[in-house]
Amino acid sequence: MSRAVWPGASWPLGATWDGKGVNFALFSENAEKVELCLFDPKGKKELERIELPEYTNQVWHGYLPDAVPGSLYGYRVHGPHDPKRGHRFNHHKLLIDPYAKGLSGKLVWHKANFGYRTESRKADLSFDKRDNARHVPKCMVIDTAFNWGGDRPPDVPWHESIIYEMHVAGMTARHPNVPPPLRGSFAGMSFSGVISHLKSLGINTVEFMPIFPCADQRNLEEQGLTNYWGYNPYTFFALDPRFLAGGHPNEFRTMVRHFHDAGVQVILDVVFNHSGEGGHMGPVLSMKGIDNASYYHLKPGDERHYVDQTGCGNTLNLSHPRVLQMVMDSLRHWVEVMHVDGFRFDLASALLRDGEGVNLNAPFLNAVRQEPALQGVKLIAEPWDLGEGGYQLGNFPPGWSEWNDKHRDTVRAFWNGEGGIIGELASRLTGSSEKFERQGRRPRSSINFITAHDGFTLEDLVTYETKRNGANLEDNRDGTDNNLSWNCGAEGPTDDPEVLSRRFKQKRNFMATLLLSQGVPMLLAGDELGRTQQGNNNAYCQDNEISWIDWEMTRDEDKAFLAFVKMLIGVRRRHPVFRRPRFFHGRHIGDSAVKDITWLSLEGRELTHDEWHLSFARCFGFHLGGDTGEYFSRGGEKLVDDRFIVLLNADHDKIGFQLPPPELGSAWEVAFDTARPEMDAVNMVYHARQTYPLLGRSFVLLVHRTGGGKSDDNDDQQTLLFYGGAGSGE
Repeated sequence: MSRAVWPGASWPLGATWDGKGVNFALFSENAEKVELCLFDPKGKKELERIELPEYTNQVWHGYLPDAVPGSLYGYRVHGPHDPKRGHRFNHHKLLIDPYAKGLSGKLVWHKANFGYRTESRKADLSFDKRDNARHVPKCMVIDTAFNWGGDRPPDVPWHESIIYEMHVAGMTARHPNVPPPLRGSFAGMSFSGVISHLKSLGINTVEFMPIFPCADQRNLEEQGLTNYWGYNPYTFFALDPRFLAGGHPNEFRTMVRHFHDAGVQVILDVVFNHSGEGGHMGPVLSMKGIDNASYYHLKPGDERHYVDQTGCGNTLNLSHPRVLQMVMDSLRHWVEVMHVDGFRFDLASALLRDGEGVNLNAPFLNAVRQEPALQGVKLIAEPWDLGEGGYQLGNFPPGWSEWNDKHRDTVRAFWNGEGGIIGELASRLTGSSEKFERQGRRPRSSINFITAHDGFTLEDLVTYETKRNGANLEDNRDGTDNNLSWNCGAEGPTDDPEVLSRRFKQKRNFMATLLLSQGVPMLLAGDELGRTQQGNNNAYCQDNEISWIDWEMTRDEDKAFLAFVKMLIGVRRRHPVFRRPRFFHGRHIGDSAVKDITWLSLEGRELTHDEWHLSFARCFGFHLGGDTGEYFSRGGEKLVDDRFIVLLNADHDKIGFQLPPPELGSAWEVAFDTARPEMDAVNMVYHARQTYPLLGRSFVLLVHRTGGGKSDDNDDQQTLLFYGGAGSGE
């Protein structure tokens, strides 16, 4: 007896359970016929092929009244096989629904996954008739109902955000408090040991590296490696099964609710610039077989080949309305159904490309700007791709924040001892206004970072000058050679106490610069714990101890550094002068005799124009007038802060730095000195025009003592909030 099939509806796209049956809808402009393939519960046996009966507005659709959640399916799409015209239809290939909300099974590399005969001399122009159903995951019908209870997204204003970039597996694979069966999964992320660590740091926003289903490159599978980072997706609504301990997406939603209960927002790193189907010699997994000419940018006049702005073989064509719709539907799904709080867009310039190049008035930007579901979420661009004109730092519109690689490179170069860049560093410390201050954009437009998933960890940044990527089995050719790193006197691990002392001082310098810069700081997971990748600066394929966080801190110095990071975050969270909602302008505000910021020379006076450009300059300071300006919290509370002096010395020698005259402050107490981590900050008071002994390669923070004299008991307690007692970040 044949199964009942009704016409159904052309919207919504994907497989939608309505409580009675399931509607299936698939866009394909150039297909001639679409077959829905149903599988047994294990996904091993194809039970039935059903031709979708209707075609409306370029959408093939049908309704199965007896289908239920948990049903496994895929598509076979019929159409012309004409690669020279951009058409790669092959009904012998089972295709994954781009809108699938769940997957069952694993993608396994096999010759049958290619639309052409891999043995043929005609390469991708040939036609392969092998069935690949055994080698691809099956789509799963999902009931999206979930009891969210009283879940409410945490209200974390942009300028108060502290982002923690992490990988699901890397965070939990070795966590001692996560049960072994749950390690590497969203269920493991929900354990209190993970969340309590973030809370103790003072983190209020986490950014997950890609969690969509990902295709391992063929060479990785052949070498026994995997695409650990996940920047090679082939569908955009489902979760990668490797992160689901029990196989159901509700594990993710449960995790989000736990994070929200802890006051932590969840951001997803999303990859819409390309797919895991690669170029013309890549496999046919989903969109390439559904409607290749619509989904991808193809070379005009040579539609056999792809426009590759991503280095991954293809570029998704968001100038096509249906491809743009898919991306917008995906974003809406993750916000409305999965309750995420924002997105970081990988190689975001590729999303703006049309036939003429990068279009700063692209349909994608306009769609995001008017989408109601996205008005309250955080949007972060990686503002470049690999194509011509792809570097667009500072050019995204209001409402967006951007990864600021200029901050990373300038801070690294300064602390490595490069002279003549104090002017550029000053800009990075104050939010890179020359890049972002336009159209009402604010310092929060700059996402500042010293390290990220791509490159050295913080520990490796001060340990290696040369990458060690041999484990990637690419003869150490992969990964950048421009690390801007310094090994502090010895390459690799060492027991030399002087080298180790320099390394920890440099780590304190980097972290202090990051967390006390204007803009939004982003920390790489594990940097606070001394995580090393053994010198690997491109660990994209290392799903093992190279990438996983080791939670066992055996060195006392690592424990002290963790306390230092907590203290810094505590300072930032308590003092709004380090996270201002507006840019500095170096001018008097109202009746104040103090400027919002004053740049200081070694003599304690304001830096002159010529001094900014001295080629040997490696030392300067600045005064922050926390009591200047009229700023208010959302609740109307006036934000009045202390005055601070920051001193930075990247020279290897000790320098005497004269503090400014009394009009900027009469007495200054040391909050911390990265070159003196063991010192007792209490009672370390310096007066106006006194000389502070600024040691080589050090960052010093001083806070204005309004009493002007020796600390009393209450002041001692306040100082401890900076140094010894600032671990909670609360």
